[in-house]
Amino acid sequence: MSRKRKAPKRIFLKDAKYKSNLILKLMNSIMYDGKKTIAEKIVYEALNKLQSKAKEEPIKIFDAAINNIKPTIEVRSRRVGGATYQVPVEVKQKRSKALAIRWLVNASKKRKDRNMSDKICFELYDAYQGRGSAIKKKEDMHRMAEANKAFAHFRW
Repeated sequence: MSRKRKAPKRIFLKDAKYKSNLILKLMNSIMYDGKKTIAEKIVYEALNKLQSKAKEEPIKIFDAAINNIKPTIEVRSRRVGGATYQVPVEVKQKRSKALAIRWLVNASKKRKDRNMSDKICFELYDAYQGRGSAIKKKEDMHRMAEANKAFAHFRW
């Protein structure tokens, strides 16, 4: 008689200072070669600069910026017959957060500031105000989905 295994309980980790798992995800995506303390220092420094710049709680600004970056729709390639179509599909909540953080980090790396904490701070502030490279990436994705709305019936 075999026993069914129970799934292990999921533990959602949070960062030490702000108790947010989204900030922890940002740290992990910034982390390079397993140097988490350096990534932690960069993120906390950026949030401190953001607080002094915006005169508001940095976690609120961070959440608003991520919500501004998160896409609601994306395009996926779908092969029908001999042709490949770009089919618009809705983005799940978890994937939209992951895309937002990925776009934020990539846009921050491309900025021409001195250090990474400045780059993240300014990119977060721009996203909070609805501008910047990460917001442009989201708008481009939405524009492409809107242009390919005719192929929406090819969803799987």
